[in-house]
Amino acid sequence: MGILSDNPKNEPLHYGEIFSIWQCSMAAKGFVSCYQAYLNHAGDKDLKKVLDDLLDQAKLEIKECDTLLTENGIAPAPMLPERPPVKLEDIPAGARFTDPEIAAKIAADTSLGLVAASQVMGQSIREDVGALFAKYHLTKTALGVRILQMNKEKGWLVPPPLQIKRPDSDEA
Repeated sequence: MGILSDNPKNEPLHYGEIFSIWQCSMAAKGFVSCYQAYLNHAGDKDLKKVLDDLLDQAKLEIKECDTLLTENGIAPAPMLPERPPVKLEDIPAGARFTDPEIAAKIAADTSLGLVAASQVMGQSIREDVGALFAKYHLTKTALGVRILQMNKEKGWLVPPPLQIKRPDSDEA
């Protein structure tokens, strides 16, 4: 099989894998910056715990993706500056993100992360890259379930139209 028959770590990355790994790292760097700001705005302790877990996951993705890129001679995107902690009371009411807004945004981010991880898994020809993104997919799935449960428990979930009463099948 030529260059693709050795240890996957010795195989070359194809351009799609390179871009996807770079894009994952860049997105995770944006999430770190954004979620640090959200931590300053969040008041709910459960939301803060989820944000801490999302930050830990983003930092892990940055570390692993940047290492993979560097080992393959690709320069990763630069890190954004750390955000300093701010007291919630110091943020003016009109400038503050509310807990339900933050929860909706992290739910959407996690959902999009699942799609992105699935896409990388499907395009990868290196087993180690596919496995790395399968790991990210599994973690994002677990985080997504926690976020959904939190949104339901707190009354923050805005559901799409629900079918409460079903039409009778005899009348169709």
